[in-house]
Amino acid sequence: MGKLEGKVAVITGGATGIGRAAAKRFIEEGAFVFIFGRRQEVLDAAVADLGPNARAVKGSVSDQADLDRLYAAVTGERGTLDIVFANAGAGSPLPLGKITTEHIDEAFDTNVKGTIFTVQKALPLMGRGGSIILTGSSAGTTGAPAMSVYSASKAAVRNLARTWAEDLKGTGIRVNVLSPGATATELAKEALGEEGQKVFGSMTPLQRMADPAEIGAVAAFLASQDSSFMTASEVAVDGGLAQI
Repeated sequence: MGKLEGKVAVITGGATGIGRAAAKRFIEEGAFVFIFGRRQEVLDAAVADLGPNARAVKGSVSDQADLDRLYAAVTGERGTLDIVFANAGAGSPLPLGKITTEHIDEAFDTNVKGTIFTVQKALPLMGRGGSIILTGSSAGTTGAPAMSVYSASKAAVRNLARTWAEDLKGTGIRVNVLSPGATATELAKEALGEEGQKVFGSMTPLQRMADPAEIGAVAAFLASQDSSFMTASEVAVDGGLAQI
C-alpha cells in the first residue's frame, strides 16, 4: 500500500515540470489527483500519461472563478480533499530601475494572491490529517540580480505558511513550504540550453540541477503521514544552493 493510498490531491501548475512529477509520484503512492493548469492540450497530454487516477481542470490560479470550477470538480467527483499542492508560479527577471506595475502583478497575482485563494477555497473540503504544500524557492532566501520581485513573492509564500499554521491550529491540517532550487523542467531546459544548465548546476554543492522527480518525491513526503509532526516548516530541495 502506498503512502497516499485513498487520498485526494489538487496540484496547481500540475501539467508540467515539478507539478507533473509530483502528480506522478502521488498517483504511484495511491492518490487520486486533480491537476490544474492554463493550457488544455498540455493538460490532456499529462492526463494521458498519468492514467485513470488523474483528472485535469483548465484555469488560472489568478482567476477566482477558475478556482471555483476546480473545487466544484473535486466536490462533484470525490467529495473531499486531503492534499493541496499550491505549486503554480510565475515570474521573470527585471532589475531595479526598470520594474513596472505589470511586472509586479505577473508575479504577485500568481505566486501570492493565487496561492492564498488556492488554499482558502480548498479549506471547506479539507479535514483533520490534511496537508497543504506551498511551492517556495531558493530565491526567497537568496538575492540574485534582477530577481527582486519574484524573490519577494516567494519570501511572502514562506511567511504564509508560518501564519497559516497559526490560523489552522486545532484543525489537524498542516501547511509547509517546499523550496526548490534550479530544476531541469521542460521550461528550464528550453530557456537555458545545455550550457546554461551546466552553469546553474555548478552553483550548487551537488554540481547539478535537480530532476523534477526529486522535488516530487519530497512533495509526496510532505503530503504523507511521514511528515505528520511538521507544520510551518520549509524544506529546501536546492542542492545546497541557499544553505551555504
